[in-house]
Amino acid sequence: MNETTQVFRALADETRLRIIALLMDGELCVCDLVAVLELPQSTVSRHLACLRHAGMVSDRRRGQWMFYRLAAADGLRAALVELLGRQRQAIPRAGEDRRRLRKHLADKQRRVAC
Repeated sequence: MNETTQVFRALADETRLRIIALLMDGELCVCDLVAVLELPQSTVSRHLACLRHAGMVSDRRRGQWMFYRLAAADGLRAALVELLGRQRQAIPRAGEDRRRLRKHLADKQRRVAC
């Protein structure tokens, strides 16, 4: 499939746009995305695989945990990520997701500190 088509298909889904918006703030574990998006792990993983295949995100494994971040991009991908960053408020539920992520990470940090 054409690379440009893959990128636009990957971004043509609200959940994948929400994931991109969350990853703009930094790397996240799949478990964090599952908690914030309130979707099953299998669904989140499927969306992440689509984004990875389109070159929009990259991953790394640490033990049993998978972490995702925005991929280093140039050209079209970089321009689209920049545009999405400037227009993040236009992504449905992105603001709500960011608030939920901040709360989730704070709660997670408190649990670890105890």
